[in-house]
Amino acid sequence: MSAQLIALGVFVAIFALSAARNVNIGIVMFPAACGVGLWVADMALKDVVAGFPLSILVLLVGVTYFFGVAHANGTVDWLIESSLARVGGRDKLFPVVFFVLTAALSAMGAPLGGLVMAPMGMSIAHRRNIDPMLMALAMGAGLSAGAFAPTSLFGIITWGTADAAGIPLSPLLLFGVAVAVNLVLVAVAYALFGRSRAERRTPAFAEAMVARGAALSESGQTTLAVDEDFSAEPAPPGRPTPIQLLTVVAMAGLVGTVIALSVSGLEPDIGVLGFALGAVLALVDPVAGKQAMTRIDWGSVLLVGGIITFVGVLTRLGVVDLLGKQAVHLGSPLVAALLLCAAAGLISAFASTTGMLAALVPLALPLIADGGIPGWALICAIGVCSSIVDVSPFSTVGATYVATTVDEAERPRMTRLLTRWGLSMVVAGPIVLTLVLIVPGMVFS
Repeated sequence: MSAQLIALGVFVAIFALSAARNVNIGIVMFPAACGVGLWVADMALKDVVAGFPLSILVLLVGVTYFFGVAHANGTVDWLIESSLARVGGRDKLFPVVFFVLTAALSAMGAPLGGLVMAPMGMSIAHRRNIDPMLMALAMGAGLSAGAFAPTSLFGIITWGTADAAGIPLSPLLLFGVAVAVNLVLVAVAYALFGRSRAERRTPAFAEAMVARGAALSESGQTTLAVDEDFSAEPAPPGRPTPIQLLTVVAMAGLVGTVIALSVSGLEPDIGVLGFALGAVLALVDPVAGKQAMTRIDWGSVLLVGGIITFVGVLTRLGVVDLLGKQAVHLGSPLVAALLLCAAAGLISAFASTTGMLAALVPLALPLIADGGIPGWALICAIGVCSSIVDVSPFSTVGATYVATTVDEAERPRMTRLLTRWGLSMVVAGPIVLTLVLIVPGMVFS
């Protein structure tokens, strides 16, 4: 028991220290895993290093390289411009469009890649009198939904961990659950914040804006905001180049192959497919191939690799089984599952979602084995609960949406409302997903 407690204490301490110092947790976790494995778990060094998840490394590198080529040759920008041009003057559709665009970018390997839409989305919201809160929540939901695609980081980690543990979980089912939950959140956002800025302004807000305008005039400043480069209506893009057409075909081929193999009951190696398609595009356009090297998400590879390696040491010591059994002994496996989902959401609101998934998904395995909880349901619930809180202004995602809000007078309101939304997801997410996924799964399993 003492060895287990020492190892768990080191794990928690490194997690907290790395987060506080803003250092990649995986970089610190990996050597710590080797030290704990050698001196506490009495493991050979080669056995500790063998726990590094090479399959996840191949997935992340292959996928992020392929989509990096698509970014470098301008295909992603062309697709975004084409989508925006089709919206025209239908202002109410812009949040939905940005949900889809952000989800698509998030599905391209690195979820935070969807944040490139934030400046454009918040600027269009300002010009079209769309509540910035609605636009931020739509993009945040899109980022969360796309992150669980079979080609993206959260989906790779969650599905990969379940697959390694022998838990049947279709990557398309995981993605479908994430999309469904986040579409519901977008609908709620429309209901709460669907009014335009002109409709929701109070007399006090109007007076504050008049006073702010007068102060700017007296100081000689202009009121032009950072959205001045965005036209009133997005201009249609030009015709795609041959390499862009080839890239679109490759992207469609990747998605189609993944869906076809998954429906056929096979397990597609998305990383290998990404490498193959990326190699073809790089041979056609070597310049884009070289630029794409900088888009490989090495930070996530190191983060996930270090944490999973340490979790492997904890598993060897029996810490994971011990924690899982303690959860089962709470008296109700359902309560334990609910608490695990709540912990995932609460910690993720202030820390790395990727780290939470890598650390908490393995802790659910004993609960699945001994508590009668359906594995696919619990793992889907943990994953989604970890992600839907990311719009909290204490996280990178929420902070970006506050920072890119064009009207400075709106930023305190955005901070306040995003805090409320994020914390409400910590409570509502686990309850709703337990009732919608876990309870029916237990009844019909």
